[in-house]
Amino acid sequence: MLKKSKFLIGFLMICFVAGSLSAPAAATDWNMFHENPQHTGYLDQASDFATSLWIYNAGSAIESTPAIINKIIFFGSKDGKVSAMNLEDGTKLWDYKTGGAIISSPAIVNGTLYIGSMDGYLYAQDTNNGDVKWKYKTGNSIESSAAVDGTNVYIGSDDGRVYTINAQNGTMDWEYETGNAVKSSPTVVDGVLYVGSDDDKIYAISTKNGTKLWDYTTGDKVESSPSVLNGVVYVGSDDGKVYALNTTDGSVVWTYSMGKPVQSSPTLDSNDNSLFVGADNGKIACLDTRDGTEKWTYNAGKAVKTTPALYINKIVVGSDDGTVYVLNKYSGKDIWNYQPGYYLFNSAFRSSPVVYGNNLFAAGTDGYLYSMNIDKKSGPISNFVYYIVAIFVVVVAALIAVMKLRNRRK
Repeated sequence: MLKKSKFLIGFLMICFVAGSLSAPAAATDWNMFHENPQHTGYLDQASDFATSLWIYNAGSAIESTPAIINKIIFFGSKDGKVSAMNLEDGTKLWDYKTGGAIISSPAIVNGTLYIGSMDGYLYAQDTNNGDVKWKYKTGNSIESSAAVDGTNVYIGSDDGRVYTINAQNGTMDWEYETGNAVKSSPTVVDGVLYVGSDDDKIYAISTKNGTKLWDYTTGDKVESSPSVLNGVVYVGSDDGKVYALNTTDGSVVWTYSMGKPVQSSPTLDSNDNSLFVGADNGKIACLDTRDGTEKWTYNAGKAVKTTPALYINKIVVGSDDGTVYVLNKYSGKDIWNYQPGYYLFNSAFRSSPVVYGNNLFAAGTDGYLYSMNIDKKSGPISNFVYYIVAIFVVVVAALIAVMKLRNRRK
């Protein structure tokens, strides 16, 4: 009897393991800007995901950072559209037109997408078809991105307020007024909301009732989104510094000078105490989260306003120079980069890159969303290569015409 029981238990365990290996990865909510409080911008890939390289033309500049759920990628664009694309082949599933440009990035929880628009509304949409479940009007345009804790949606507005909206019915719970526009995206951890404001301050606010717990004044606007880990909140400021503040009272743990405004949001790697962030002078820095010690820096061609995505031993970041950089996270060495504009047609990357398994997705102000493979160091051939070929053909034809004209004159 004992032998039969052991056999049965062993058989069931084997079946369980086999089933686990064959099942696709479970869906995970993307409940704030760049996926989580550490802003890693990464999700594990489903086991049945088919990798491919593709380009999608949104028809308008993209500064909204995409969110990924169930092999679908969601993002906004400056023509006011919220779009949903098949992650495997780049085909459009649906889009919805709001009343203003979209810079805000989507958050997704329990099949509902939350995103702000420059028309001043926060939209709650069904991820299956884009249908609007409800929308809430703030006092001005929305550039901030939403954070969701399951019960409420938190978002900043250019009217200077942070709003808490019921996730189910769109009614307001409370609001908190800062001294200027709130373009920073809130980060919610353990019942506390952390957010920056154009009034130069970083705020910690209770999610229960909107009571301010503390604030800290920097030297300029705070449009960077705070990252939180192990009792410390990390955030950049337009005064050129990265701040590490104690979550309990806002006291300074350390600061680091980047030299130019920091609108990039810090990405945190808890495995080796590293922080990755960019600045408007093109500097990308890796700092020790414990004391702010500089581990390495890398200089991109122009401003880096995007938030780095973390992938195993690499980080991925976009720049205003029209390049997506893949850097070694330990040394800062350039492993590979992708430049779809081929110098002649470069457009800035303001939308932060996101990673799904070994697949990289980056959107540019050229209006295109690009699908790439990090491990294979490969990206799609962009449409701009055809423009370059056409220019080359025209130049050659012009030279031939000039040579023929000279020969006739002789």
